[in-house]
Formats: sequence, C-alpha cells, structure tokens
Amino acid sequence: MKPSGLFELNAVISVSIHRSFRKAAAELGMSPSSLSHAIAELEKRLGVRLFQRTTRSVSLSEAGQEFVMHVQPALRQISMAMESVNRFRDTPTGTLRISTSERAARMVLEPIILKFLQHYPDMKLELVTEGRLVDIVAQGFDAGIRLAEAVPQDMIAVPCSPPLQFAVVGSPAYFQDRSKPVAPADLFTHRCIRSRMPSGAIFRWEFERRGEQIALDVEGALTLDNHNVMRDAALSGLGLAYMTQWLVQADLAQGRLIRVLQDWTPSFPGLCVYYPGHRQVPAGLRAFISLVREATSPQALAG
Repeated sequence: MKPSGLFELNAVISVSIHRSFRKAAAELGMSPSSLSHAIAELEKRLGVRLFQRTTRSVSLSEAGQEFVMHVQPALRQISMAMESVNRFRDTPTGTLRISTSERAARMVLEPIILKFLQHYPDMKLELVTEGRLVDIVAQGFDAGIRLAEAVPQDMIAVPCSPPLQFAVVGSPAYFQDRSKPVAPADLFTHRCIRSRMPSGAIFRWEFERRGEQIALDVEGALTLDNHNVMRDAALSGLGLAYMTQWLVQADLAQGRLIRVLQDWTPSFPGLCVYYPGHRQVPAGLRAFISLVREATSPQALAG
C-alpha cells in the first residue's frame, strides 16, 4: 500500500469537522473537486469508504469514525513535534488560526494584527469571522477573540482591548423634529433600529444606572443583523441605533451622529483572546499573546 501523506490525513480531519467538502476545501486552499479526488484516492488505497456522501450531506462512515479517532491524536502529536523546534528559531513561523467576529476583527486589526505581522514576517495569520460562537478546539483554531463575557469558562483569557461601552445614537436629521430621550422608557416613543443576533433572537437594549438595570425590547420597523448596516441606517436618519461606541466614535466626533442616554450605558469588559490551557501553546500564539499584553498595557493605552 502506498503510504498516505500528511495532506490527505489533514484533509480527512477537515472534512470530518466541517461535514462539507466545499468548506474543507476553502480551509485547505484548494478546489472541492481536487479535495474529493484526494479523499477518493485515499479510500481506494485503504479499501474502505471513510465518508458517506449524499447530495445534501457528508458524514463519517463507521470505518471513517475509527480512522479519525486514531489519526487525529497522531496528527496533533506530529504538529506538536514540529512546533517544538520552533523555539530554536529567531522568530516563530507557521500559521495562526483565530476565530472571531467581524466587529472584534475590525477592533484588533490595526493595534494588534498589523503589528503582529510586522513583528513576525514568517508567520501567517488567518482570521475567520462569524457571528456565532464556535468550539475553537473542535474546529481546529489556535485561539479565539470575543467579548470577555462570551469566553468559555474552561479557556485561558487575556484582555486585548480596553473596556467598551454601548451607545444609543441618532442623526441630527432624526432629532430635528423629535425630543431626545432622557430615560430608557422614552425609547418607546422613538423609531429604533432593532438588531437580530446570530441565534435568531432579537437583541434587547440593556441599560444600567446606579444599580438599576433595564433590558428593553424596543420597537421599530427596521431589523438588521449587521452593525455596519445599522450604523449606515442611523446616519441616514432611519432611527436610533444601539451599538458599540467604538464603531461610531468618529461619527460622534464629527457630529454626524448624536449620542443620547450616555449616563445609562456604563462600560463593560472588552475583548479577550482566549485559548485552551490543556495543550502546548504554539510559539506563534505565545508571540501573539505577548504582543497583546504589550499593546494593552497601561503605558500603551495611555500613549
């Protein structure tokens, strides 16, 4: 039997994780047809089917489940062996895969990501953005970046942004013939741009002042699931929006948007980069964490 290459083994793991040749091919940087051919060739050499394929789904066969159960830990050991020699290099090398959200990626792009790639030119960084929280270990990520409150409890978390605030904002045109709300209850007399979360639920606007906490299911004709579009809608005068202050700080500074109810929106813990503590930390991730700590030090934030 012709020995299988590491590529084929990694391909099997990727397809088993994604349950999709298309998604696995995108992750591996190849066409779905090439990936399907590689898997078929491996199955031919093994003499068994590793996957059950239909027009709508891909799943591991019983033989495939057995194969993955043995191959996945072995690939981790090989990866760790290759990573262990990384410490003998002057700078780390390899690919660092991070799961995050679109907003979080935009927030860390300049202060952290750009500096990381400048400091470590031999590293490649892959940011995968999606609204829902994923299992970074099962999905093959080295780390994740999310709001501190969303980080799973069994992960090691390192803050990578200052505290954040939400802001209720509207355009000058919107307020031209309307009074500004002074308490959360006043929002029921306003047009609000509602936000749908990745789970499908409508986000409730949260407020707090002097120990009083309020969560409102606001009313409005427009519901969106993208905060950049929400910002555009607010700028167009379609209603009030509730979003991270960071996203609209330039609009507020230049008068394109007006903030209200600021005393009802205190700060909260910001973003964290997180990773599992039960396995060896790759050199690239160690370098990334070190740069995160440097970028979020009191001296760096003050400067």
